[in-house]
Amino acid sequence: MSKNKNNLKRLESRILSFFKSNSSKVYNYKQIASFLEIKDTKGRNNIIFVLNKLEKNKIISTKFRGKYQFNISQKKIKEVDLMILPSGKGIVKLDTEEFIVPNKKLNKALDGDRVSISLHKKKHVVEAHVEKIIKRNKKEYVGILERQKDFGFVLCKKGKMYTDLFIPKSELKNYNDGDKVVALFKEWNDGRDTPNGTIIKSLGNPGETQTEIHSILHEYGLPYSFMKPVIKEAKSLSKEIEFEEIKKRRDFRDTLTFTIDPITAKDFDDAISFRKIDNNLNEVGIHIADVSHYVQPNSLLDKEAYERATSVYLVDRVVPMLPEVISNGLCSLRPKEEKYTFSAVFILDNNGRVKKEWYGKSVIYSDHRFSYEEVQFMIENKTNKVDTKTSLTGKEYKVSSKVYEAISTLNRQAKKLRKQRMDSGAISFDRVEVGFNLDDRNKPEKVFFKSSKDSNKLIEEFMLLANKKVAAFIGKQKPAYPFVYRIHDDPDEEKLYNLKQTISAFGYSFNPKGKNVSKEINKLLKDCNGSREQNMIDTLTLRTMSKAEYTTNNIGHYGLAFSHYTHFTSPIRRYPDVLVHRLLHSFIEKKRQQQQQALEEACKHSSQREQLATKAERDSIKYMQIIFMEDKVGLEFNGIISGVTDRGMYVEIIENKCEGMIRLVDLKEDYFNFDMQNHAIVGERTKKSYRLGDPIRIKVSKVNVIRRFLDFIPVE
Repeated sequence: MSKNKNNLKRLESRILSFFKSNSSKVYNYKQIASFLEIKDTKGRNNIIFVLNKLEKNKIISTKFRGKYQFNISQKKIKEVDLMILPSGKGIVKLDTEEFIVPNKKLNKALDGDRVSISLHKKKHVVEAHVEKIIKRNKKEYVGILERQKDFGFVLCKKGKMYTDLFIPKSELKNYNDGDKVVALFKEWNDGRDTPNGTIIKSLGNPGETQTEIHSILHEYGLPYSFMKPVIKEAKSLSKEIEFEEIKKRRDFRDTLTFTIDPITAKDFDDAISFRKIDNNLNEVGIHIADVSHYVQPNSLLDKEAYERATSVYLVDRVVPMLPEVISNGLCSLRPKEEKYTFSAVFILDNNGRVKKEWYGKSVIYSDHRFSYEEVQFMIENKTNKVDTKTSLTGKEYKVSSKVYEAISTLNRQAKKLRKQRMDSGAISFDRVEVGFNLDDRNKPEKVFFKSSKDSNKLIEEFMLLANKKVAAFIGKQKPAYPFVYRIHDDPDEEKLYNLKQTISAFGYSFNPKGKNVSKEINKLLKDCNGSREQNMIDTLTLRTMSKAEYTTNNIGHYGLAFSHYTHFTSPIRRYPDVLVHRLLHSFIEKKRQQQQQALEEACKHSSQREQLATKAERDSIKYMQIIFMEDKVGLEFNGIISGVTDRGMYVEIIENKCEGMIRLVDLKEDYFNFDMQNHAIVGERTKKSYRLGDPIRIKVSKVNVIRRFLDFIPVE
């Protein structure tokens, strides 16, 4: 899709939102232009073009000459996917617009169901009603079994499930009252308040870490164990590095090579080699575990990897995409071992410019395994020594001058590569991540914050370089070659304008128009860095961004400011990377192309699985935060209001970033109303307001591990 078409599509979305929010009023194009802050002739002409299109499609109608109104004059049936909100209401997306489905109009539809809907004008809003359920999602539901003599209920009203499941006596079997169980939806008969279900598994006692983590995985349909045939196939793979295979590959075993990973890493899927050519040129190799050598198309391992599509990184464990015999063994680039790899090798000058590139299968021998902390110590202290406190072994050691020179040179070049990206308009989200120190029972003892340092950025920049160059190498071929790209569309204009409105209250300036939106975003992120509202502004800014996804249709990556980008560097944990390796090798070997339609289906599936994994990862963090706060009921903390809804306000504790809610019903001093436009709740009598970003002193009032909520009350 061309940039102009994209811009018109976004403009249409903004105009539709405007009419939806003001569905009873009539406007001309000048009033709409004023609201959207569009003053140039081209922009106004685009508005007229969109208005004519919407009128032709009978979405708006002309009430008087040149004046338009939102038009839903007749019942229109459309097929859509339904999503259930935590409030119990539904939401559906039709073209670029979203419509709320009131709880009473869900017609027994559940989250993920394919439904037909009709649209209805109600006062100043348009709502959707479910007319018919076309296809049940039939997902698993996790809840607590409440067992009676002749029947039972699985209590699973939480999040996206607004009803419990009725379990007939014949399905109760040996499951115990109070167990946390996995149940499958069966049917929802007419005249019944609840649907029938069947229990397929008990997870154990509610509140126990193992039970709760497994329940998170089940809620998102993420498997946490491998079937025996898959493990058997993995164990049958040859562990030998064979002479005949080495002859087909470029040999880097005599080139200085090392890995840099987190202290806790168990699989090492990328390594870097370094060779000095002369005073101005260096050869840098990015070597990636050759998973595609072991995981062959249509094998059991391949089918399992495809279904999972990604590894899942929870607080207390990793749920791998591939069995450990591969992820932690055959394909892990462990030190002092020869390994098959797929490599991107670059000749770079001292300014970080690529002078020559090579891609192909290789074999390496990793000389060292470093942690980020060890490399950071050498960089910060400008030394080839690593002290006892930082060392992985707990003993002080020295690296050779050759290794130290490699690390220092790579660090300098990474900084130049990063500067090139930022100068091109890349967005810099240096967000602080939350980590936990766990005890021997996987309970959080301490919260700590993780930030990205030079050693992290060194690896990041060279991985980005490899991903960018591989994508450009294939993407610029003529005729076009089917390939998997990682794309990131431009930010949503309406959300950018909402961001501008919100942050202006805190004294920040932001211009969402023009060609330099990325620079405006970076300036905003820099200006708010270190402020009490930083995390809130970071979050709101992130929400303006489109979701990155996989596709065969390359439109570039906005956030990284790359015209071509893919995922090549993590095939142990991402299935698209396996596909990229296969496609790149097929191109190099001039083999048959893969069908684009099959690739696009794999891309869509991988994007969906990635989103589920991300949600599960966030839920595991939230769960650990609740466990951490369990013994802190009655204690007071300083916080910041991180979200405002019609049910109350979310508050993030400053010292540990745990987030809880102050519910409107717990604000006894007045009756408070939700002010959506100003991101605030305001007292009717006192006019006292609580606004997004405000500092607030709170007391922990309730912690419920099983239902996973954390409640606060304000301290006056």
